[in-house]
Amino acid sequence: MKHTLLNEHDYSASEIEVLEGLEPVRHRPGMFIGGTDRNALHHLAIEIIDNSMDEVVAKHATIINVELFEDNILCISDNGRGIPTDNHPKFKDKSALEVIMTTLHSGGKFSNKSYTTSGGLHGVGASVVNALSEFMKVEVIRSGYLYKQEFSKGLPITKLLKIEETKKSNGTSITFKPDKTIFGETNYFIPTKLYKILEYKAYLFKGVQINWKCNPSLIEEENIIPTFKKFCYSNGLSEYIQFKTSEIPMYIGSTFNGNVEIEKETIEWAIRWFVQGETSFFESFCNTVPTPLGGTHELGFRQALVRGIRNFGDIKGFKKTNEFNYDDLMGSTGSILSIFIKNPQFQGQTKEKLVNPSTTKLVETAIRDRFETWLSNDPDRGEAILNQTIDNYEERKRKKKEKDISRKILTKKVRLPGKLADCTSNQFEESELFIVEGDSAGGSAKQARDRKTQAVLPLKGKILNVANASIEKMSQNQEINDLKQALGLNQVSKNLESLRYNKIIIMTDADVDGAHIAALLLTFFYNNFPEIIENGNLFLAQPPLYRITLNGKSLYAQSEQAKNSIIKEKFSGKGVVSRFKGLGEMPPSQLKETTMSSKTRMLLKVTLPKRDIHQADERRMVDELVNILMGKKPELRFKYIQENANLVNSFDI
Repeated sequence: MKHTLLNEHDYSASEIEVLEGLEPVRHRPGMFIGGTDRNALHHLAIEIIDNSMDEVVAKHATIINVELFEDNILCISDNGRGIPTDNHPKFKDKSALEVIMTTLHSGGKFSNKSYTTSGGLHGVGASVVNALSEFMKVEVIRSGYLYKQEFSKGLPITKLLKIEETKKSNGTSITFKPDKTIFGETNYFIPTKLYKILEYKAYLFKGVQINWKCNPSLIEEENIIPTFKKFCYSNGLSEYIQFKTSEIPMYIGSTFNGNVEIEKETIEWAIRWFVQGETSFFESFCNTVPTPLGGTHELGFRQALVRGIRNFGDIKGFKKTNEFNYDDLMGSTGSILSIFIKNPQFQGQTKEKLVNPSTTKLVETAIRDRFETWLSNDPDRGEAILNQTIDNYEERKRKKKEKDISRKILTKKVRLPGKLADCTSNQFEESELFIVEGDSAGGSAKQARDRKTQAVLPLKGKILNVANASIEKMSQNQEINDLKQALGLNQVSKNLESLRYNKIIIMTDADVDGAHIAALLLTFFYNNFPEIIENGNLFLAQPPLYRITLNGKSLYAQSEQAKNSIIKEKFSGKGVVSRFKGLGEMPPSQLKETTMSSKTRMLLKVTLPKRDIHQADERRMVDELVNILMGKKPELRFKYIQENANLVNSFDI
């Protein structure tokens, strides 16, 4: 049987295309820079910046200049050695500079002779930028002379010219304009994006000076960045992470950071722990190149930290440390990892993932023992991080259990108390439940508590006003059901045998909103479980509203009057006053010292007149007041305010 091909034509050697020089780059730019979108456009800038950074890392340069001009023209220069201008041994009629700019896989980074560590080892960066540029000008100063050569779309349009003698120091300057036929008419360099790239590059290599300059007409009003900025940071990652986390509430004040060199390869890191509930972030770099997809260095980082906290937990006697995972430890942290290694192997030319197998062990070796030592050197700090890890572990297990239950019992809805962090003690007399507003305050409280005796239940904002709610509405309210579940009292009852805590402490912010939430909770207990109040189980925490500091000494005040009194009597009319925005903004150590520790705190016991013949009138007055202030009739509240407004001396807005 004979088969005939449709659209048959001769397929011969003449059909085979051979792309020479930089033609492959222009035909398939996505293979080299990941596409032709905005990110790809900025990748051109990064390739040239990284070449200058390699000169810095190799200790041949100290300054990098980046200037953005109108018409999408970018100039990047450094005071390094300068690209070699002598003829290349393999190409007798071409300078080394021309070879680098017009030939793929050419450069000085294939061996370790010129660069011990570098960001680019494929020898394609500069040539790719040249290929995708409408115009490129390269100026080099070497041995007292200025050289210049110009290119267009990857091809030289001039010879390498020896311009003039100069007394300026060696260096390289590359000016280029991306090709609009590749990237489109509307794709431009974004000043803010370039600015941020330079900023983190400066942080990653301490001491390098990176000068940013931008034409003022290119900066939009909403993007508040300067037209000129000198980036230079002497403390590296420790300074970087402080900058990144300056407005995030900290769990502990110290940073775990370090810089270790092993066989001429460097590992630097910095980690800060936030209060629970804050969003984590992790940034990693290899030879100043960002690795957003992670890789083997991140694996070593994770292994070092997990094994470190497990060993520390074993020492402290926690029995389930082998079940800790990375998220338990790093659930609310900011961390940065930067390494400088020989011959990095990236996944693709865009270098988003590091794949060197040996790097995992390198990073783990550098960090693990130092992390354990750091935890042990400060017992309070170490135990605080361990406690946070345990809380995260227990929360993860609780959620898994809840999920497993829901899978097993599909026809019956099963719920456990929302975000209850229970205490470990089985002794009723020493047990305490702190009811707090919101996840942020709940996170701080969980970290500040004594895990043995103190439980924490965060509630979501302002709970239902039970004074004017139907029984049906109350039964459908999740926050109220969670609260009753945590207390062990699922039904309104005078029998308190199932009550799980001896002290129930309402802990809200020391402001108007906090007072409102406290009033709603007091109403809940009064209407549903008055026996808890009558038995002396209900308390109000007294967090400070102000901190007054002078000469390293700090005192706290619960009110404006107390603040003024402390300034006058304790600090002779001086002192720096800080106002706490809320419990979630307060570091756990301060929250513990001022509000939660049984040794230093102040609690107000909530009391009620007894229901006997001697205090019947007082009890009726309480009933009437609750009805007026929390009941269904707003006109009663309005009247009460009018009648009693003159009794208010000051109020907080």
